[in-house]
Amino acid sequence: MKVKSNPPWASGPGELLNHGLNLLQKDSDCNRRIAMICIDNSVELMMKTFLGLPQRITSIQITRKEYTEMSESFPKLLDGIEKYASDKIEGIDLGEIEWFHRLRNELYHQGNGLTVEKTNVDVYAEIGNLLFLNLFGFKLIEYKDGKKDLLGNFMNSWIHFERTIKDMSLILDDNEKIRIPTDAIRLLYKNKIISESELDKLDLISKTRNGIVHGLQNHEKVISEQLINELDSLTENIEKRTLSKTK
Repeated sequence: MKVKSNPPWASGPGELLNHGLNLLQKDSDCNRRIAMICIDNSVELMMKTFLGLPQRITSIQITRKEYTEMSESFPKLLDGIEKYASDKIEGIDLGEIEWFHRLRNELYHQGNGLTVEKTNVDVYAEIGNLLFLNLFGFKLIEYKDGKKDLLGNFMNSWIHFERTIKDMSLILDDNEKIRIPTDAIRLLYKNKIISESELDKLDLISKTRNGIVHGLQNHEKVISEQLINELDSLTENIEKRTLSKTK
């Protein structure tokens, strides 16, 4: 894998994430546990670092007291990112990050008695990589491993899909409350932007994505170029049809 140079404030979380990934080059139960802890520490440090940056960099104004309170716990950091940087987490589910954090805590506090599936570490690393990109403006890790490439490409395509359907939903009805992707999909279907067969395809892709993130499916077995191409094609068609309908 190739590591890009960091701006100074991104070096700490970048080093932790990279260290976690390097541990996985020699797969073992011990290395997976330590990698999971490193990745989680990196995600936590990313959020603390971003929220603590000067206002002239982020355009976010946070009082010292509020920043201190947010830094006290992982859930409060997630709340802070959701409140002040919602545009940076489109396509990234903070509830899933919290789920991985709890898994990390089990590993940390119970030690060698637990193991973690490699696919879970891979997925959390990719979520961390995408969060790093969103917060700091560039992707830290570029894989040469084809299977990890597929995972990264799929996650990127999903983020692009979620952003697109949210934007298209606002074009169709800016009064509609879009809380989760299924709200946007429902609105698109209601407005005949997507067909019933496309709705079924999106449901299947969504279940695949959730299964991967929650460790129910192995990304190496279920992600393919065809799946990514189908998602990209659906995203493109949704945008074209919506813009054409609203001209």
